[in-house]
Amino acid sequence: MTDSELDSVYTRLCRTMTDLGEANSPLFLARFALLAIDRIGNADAALRLIDDAREGMTARADHA
Repeated sequence: MTDSELDSVYTRLCRTMTDLGEANSPLFLARFALLAIDRIGNADAALRLIDDAREGMTARADHA
């Protein structure tokens, strides 16, 4: 995926969450994650992505 394509996908993701509203965004992200995990089709790869996404989140929560 090119940088331009990645930017386009990220922009669509953000706009979709804005359209759905703050209350629906967590449910949308959970559904998106399940669909992406299914599409990835590899448990080890999906688990690594979960770990990668979590990296840094604990530190942010500690500073909040």
